[in-house]
Amino acid sequence: MNRFLRLIGRDVRLAFRQGSAMTLGLSFFVIVVVLFPLGVGPELAVLARIGPGVLWVAALLACLLTLDRMFQADYEDGSLDLLMTGSLPTEILVLAKVIAHWLTSVLPLIVIAPLLGMSLNLPGDGILALTAALLIGTPTLSLIGAVGAALTMGMRRGGVLLSLLVLPLYIPVLIFGVAAVDASMAQLSATPHLLLLGGASLGALVVGPLAAAAALRLSLS
Repeated sequence: MNRFLRLIGRDVRLAFRQGSAMTLGLSFFVIVVVLFPLGVGPELAVLARIGPGVLWVAALLACLLTLDRMFQADYEDGSLDLLMTGSLPTEILVLAKVIAHWLTSVLPLIVIAPLLGMSLNLPGDGILALTAALLIGTPTLSLIGAVGAALTMGMRRGGVLLSLLVLPLYIPVLIFGVAAVDASMAQLSATPHLLLLGGASLGALVVGPLAAAAALRLSLS
């Protein structure tokens, strides 16, 4: 457990020192959401109607921007080989990488999402449902993305292939996440949609590290 926590701390510190991945994803998220009112007009009813979809799509794409660096930096400097030959199982190594990615690249998006939701005229109930849906559903994005990042590691233009691999798998998370916010805004219960997001995250937690570890071994063999 100590090695696992140290590995998470190492990746978090590296992300803060480099700063590029965190800044890139967060800047992309904010710019996309801010540009939408300029494109569709300032009508508050329209912004409130499209707001949940805009925020979820922007968060999904911002997460996708940072996935290719999950293993690539360690692969390029050779530290990934040392980590994989260490005492930690590869599946636990992948899980540590996923947690570090979520903390540094996804959690800042969730923190700023309520403010951007207010700019899109989302009501209070919708903002609460949005925050809960993002907290429950976004771990699935990092876990699925880890599999794609491991498969495309070391490839030329791997980012394009990574997008093609993981975007279709993100669709259920997008659908249930937007549906949870829409249900809350319509004075309905968002619990069923949040439970589906939680089930998706739990399923990805079981399958994702195993698949990503197998992909890493394949890429390094």
